Amino acid sequence: MRTYGNDLEKIEKDGLTRKLAVRRPDMLEFSSNDYLGLADHPLLKEASIRAIELYGSSVAASRLMSGNIALHEDLEIRLARQTGMEAALLFGSGFLANTGLLSSITSRDDLVFSDKLNHASLVDGALISRAGVFRYGHCDMDHLEYFLANRTCRGNRFIVTDSLFSMDGDIAPLRRLEQLSMRYNCNLIVDEAHAIGIFGNGGGVCREYGVKPHAIIGTLSKALGSYGGFVAGNTDMKEFLINRARTFIYSTGLPPAAPAAALKAIDIIESEPDLGRKLLETASHFRNMIESSGFSTAPSESQIVPVHVGENHRAVALSDYLKTENISAVAIRPPTVPEGTARIRLSVTLRHSREDLYHTAEVLNFINGGIR
Repeated sequence: MRTYGNDLEKIEKDGLTRKLAVRRPDMLEFSSNDYLGLADHPLLKEASIRAIELYGSSVAASRLMSGNIALHEDLEIRLARQTGMEAALLFGSGFLANTGLLSSITSRDDLVFSDKLNHASLVDGALISRAGVFRYGHCDMDHLEYFLANRTCRGNRFIVTDSLFSMDGDIAPLRRLEQLSMRYNCNLIVDEAHAIGIFGNGGGVCREYGVKPHAIIGTLSKALGSYGGFVAGNTDMKEFLINRARTFIYSTGLPPAAPAAALKAIDIIESEPDLGRKLLETASHFRNMIESSGFSTAPSESQIVPVHVGENHRAVALSDYLKTENISAVAIRPPTVPEGTARIRLSVTLRHSREDLYHTAEVLNFINGGIR
């Protein structure tokens, strides 16, 4: 019979133990992805309550059965418009959107070229499809072009990347990626999970840069303050995914409260287009504060601010110490990040006051000066 004791001991020895902790409302929270502070916005709550009163707490079936409601379709129209794409399809989560998309549109005859630091869901989606997968160095366009020039196949080729990388906070060179995809006849797929609602007046980095990929993946669970994921592309892609994406076909539709909240979040973002810019300016000031304390936040250029530590146990110790100062910031370790690059990942949100950020930077400055 399978046992787990030895495995757990090794995990502990390597400083990789993960444990669930109940969220404390009295803590200064830096591990949330609620970037625009909309998750508890009164208008989102009100919209969710109305949806529950009208439809109930669940649609209780897949959307191909009896689980498709008007809120789903209304949100898909709004998401397509927000991202500048022709159509969009909702999934149960961003992870399900990525695995569902890649596993359905690729096959063993195809090749996938994936950034080495892409989210796990992009990696898993490509592996499930059984396509050939080549991982190019992070944002290394010369390495990618070498693969594109020398790796051919009988089917289609796909370049897959995050737009905003969730652990380093840096942005992919999307214009260069678009150029390479056109030069080498590849399909460009971009995961905008951490950029939707913030860049491009809410439409993401692709919209801000004027890049039009084959598909965009996004989530409702970050800047939009709700839950769920989506794929945006052309109308034929949407229809194909409805018929082939197993994570869509065999999953219950999103509960009514989720699309209702996301629709209201889009209303707010459209009515206050400076929210994303305000967040990014605040994050830039915060990065400067942390850099002054002696820690590196490179290569971040967004609301995701890594504090690099290196060794796993030291990252855990730093996270534990921050808790004593009423600051919640989780230690990020392998396999989420490469070996030797453990860090504290700080997510700046519009909930954070200037005083909150100054206090956190002061604590880090004190740690770097004596405790670390």
